[in-house]
Amino acid sequence: MAEVHLTVDGTPVAIDIDQSSSLLRALRDAGFTGTKGACEQGECGSCSVLLDGALVCSCLVPAAVCEGSTVVTVASIASADLADALARNGAVQCGFCTPGFVVAAEALLALPATNPTGLTEQAVRDGLAGNLCRCTGYDGLVRAVLETSTNRVP
Repeated sequence: MAEVHLTVDGTPVAIDIDQSSSLLRALRDAGFTGTKGACEQGECGSCSVLLDGALVCSCLVPAAVCEGSTVVTVASIASADLADALARNGAVQCGFCTPGFVVAAEALLALPATNPTGLTEQAVRDGLAGNLCRCTGYDGLVRAVLETSTNRVP
């Protein structure tokens, strides 16, 4: 066993890990259960987090290399405007993929700060491409992100 020191959702934590633990397993074992694990092979995106500002599949990141890193999970990133848009557009059903989509969407929504015209449909589709959903399809998700983007542009 080893210990890794992280800041998770603004809180400094020390997590005991096995040297083979993924960041996903370390987070969940430490009680940060908003991040979901599904395929655990980096294919579905349900475990997406922001690691030092970069969108990553936490199941692919060895926890041991995260010493001193900052991790942002769905628990602290989800905004009310995106949540409302997801509900209005029928973009959530079983909810298993939702945490990963929300993290990916919020990462996309941070981009219009440098693009005052907002996101394009293709940019949203590309940005969400690493996330899989078996219940809703993607049109509602794309509409929700575009709606949120439009409402956030000053």
